[in-house]
Amino acid sequence: MKITLLCALGMSTSLLVEKMKTAAENRDINAEINAHSVDDIDSQLASADVILLGPQIRYKKNALYKKAEEANTPIDIIDMRAYGTTDGEKVLDQALKLIK
Repeated sequence: MKITLLCALGMSTSLLVEKMKTAAENRDINAEINAHSVDDIDSQLASADVILLGPQIRYKKNALYKKAEEANTPIDIIDMRAYGTTDGEKVLDQALKLIK
């Protein structure tokens, strides 16, 4: 499964991505998890199983949700507390719930 996190530049989520990868490995979940700039949404929609948005770009929610709906890709905004504490377990759970 491919989980994509989008933020303003694709850099602020890098620590969270690493913690999510560790959480997935600890649970024997085969997941490709990456962070990208929100500007890459079109290319990410073509391959991602789920997209999570950094809370700092929630102002783009309407346009991004519309694109994701058209691509039939689940999308959500990362829980702000989990994002702030870089809780990889919780954000991984959020992604998994969206896929099911």
